[in-house]
Amino acid sequence: MPYHDGAALSTVYSAARDEGYGFFASNVTQFDVLLGLLRGADRVDADAVVQVSRESAAFYGDGDPAVGLDAFGAYLDRVAERTDVGVFCNVDHVHLPDQRDFLDTVVETGFASSVMVDASDRPFEENVERVSEAVEHVREGDRETLVEAELGRVAGTESGVETAEEDAFYTDPEQAVEFVERTGVDLLAISVGTRHGVASGRDLDVRPDVARDVDEALRDAGHDVPLVVHGASGLSDEQVEAFLDAGVPKFNKNTRYQYEYARTAADFYHDHADAVRPPAGVDDDRGSMFAGAGWSPDKTHFHPHVVGEEVRERLADVMADLSDLTGSAGQSLYAGR
Repeated sequence: MPYHDGAALSTVYSAARDEGYGFFASNVTQFDVLLGLLRGADRVDADAVVQVSRESAAFYGDGDPAVGLDAFGAYLDRVAERTDVGVFCNVDHVHLPDQRDFLDTVVETGFASSVMVDASDRPFEENVERVSEAVEHVREGDRETLVEAELGRVAGTESGVETAEEDAFYTDPEQAVEFVERTGVDLLAISVGTRHGVASGRDLDVRPDVARDVDEALRDAGHDVPLVVHGASGLSDEQVEAFLDAGVPKFNKNTRYQYEYARTAADFYHDHADAVRPPAGVDDDRGSMFAGAGWSPDKTHFHPHVVGEEVRERLADVMADLSDLTGSAGQSLYAGR
């Protein structure tokens, strides 16, 4: 079932922190990815957190992020109604101040349980100022919407904004306490050595101890603020477990799903290449398949619905495995409601 209230999502994160499990908050860049993720979460009785960025909203809206966000929200609501678990949406990486108009759209649309506002590329004082203004704006309405922000710099590219390796740095625990107290955010994304985007072939200096120190500093100061690790596609299972032990309940993942989508489609079309056939009198020359020779597909295989179903099943398996890894499988607070 879909939930728009941030209070319900806050309950999910609180239970995860108390019991030592977590969630992969999953960015959705294509609707087959969404359906696969929900199918997998439902299969293993795990509440699901999906995410949409301004970039993806613009894709869904044919260039208009406001239209796309509205369309995504309506689609998510209808398909989430068919699940037995809680389904929540976070709007990811609304960059401030450049995307303030998109934040207005998020608030007006009202379907998201949480929104992540990002001014982490600004100096500390400006980050505090921008995020504080955003928190106040989000909370002007009657609904409770959780606000996530980022302190520290995560290398890589996210929503078109790139942070070079030399500009990345770990989050300071004392500064994290000050940031939370001055902004009033509900969740805090921290820099722990992960990387947005593809991290293969890179020697990442991942630091679960930084997360533990930040979590302890916040708790000691009386702040019940869940921590978030971005760039989780590059983490090993052992590193995920170490962050769970350090008290992190939310991990953002995107690149892994894009890879699985591309790999599944590529493997499928490669395995069924012979299902595209030449017209009568034309040699079966695979090199001329797209050269205007009138080739036609056997729709038993070469139909978007067929490969789409393959993608959905692959992503369902991936989400089920990830839910087992984080311990959220079998932990749904909203199953059957």
